[in-house]
Amino acid sequence: MTGTARPSTARRADHLAISRHIRPGELVLDVGCGDGQLMELLQQDRGARTRGLEVEQTGVNRCVAKGLAVVQGDADRDLPVYPDDAFDAAILSKTIQEMARPKFVLGELSRIARRVIVSFRNYGHWRVRASLLTSGRIPALGANRAWWSDGARRPCTARDMAELAEEVGLSLTAITAASGATGDRRSLTRFNWTAEELVFVLERGERLAALKSASAGPLLTGK
Repeated sequence: MTGTARPSTARRADHLAISRHIRPGELVLDVGCGDGQLMELLQQDRGARTRGLEVEQTGVNRCVAKGLAVVQGDADRDLPVYPDDAFDAAILSKTIQEMARPKFVLGELSRIARRVIVSFRNYGHWRVRASLLTSGRIPALGANRAWWSDGARRPCTARDMAELAEEVGLSLTAITAASGATGDRRSLTRFNWTAEELVFVLERGERLAALKSASAGPLLTGK
């Protein structure tokens, strides 16, 4: 008699895209980790050492019940307690658009981690542009259908996110769409038009010398 199979949890597309940018054994901070699904994925598939920060106590309790190292805290206030270069990578998976202080959070993570990985809904997608043009209403991405629904509190485009990264001294070194397509900063305009969900890999400026010597390319100025 065979054993009962464990129920499988569908993995989020942006989580799978994020995992491609985590190297085996890296120490990773997941900010806004929810119930810990991404942390579990990174441990299982990448052998990562994960830590989590979650504002909701229910999420913290679920993570702790799974044996995950998570503390309760608000990224909009509590990130200054972390030391410089404490992590190899910090992750914001569909979290930055929920932040009250996104620039502050991204700036703090650039200090705390050597690499920052951000997933977000891209309101520069052509369907969103067309919907706004034809309906005169703020479009929605994903399951939400009204501007007041839970979800992205701060609609932004891929170009908006790249400009915010530059504001805090981070450079865009890799782009992955939730659909699986990949590129770099030279692909920004294309992804801004064609991808509903994106993952950005951001690094400090001084870490780009080796990349620039291998393949230099200016940031496209398209819309």
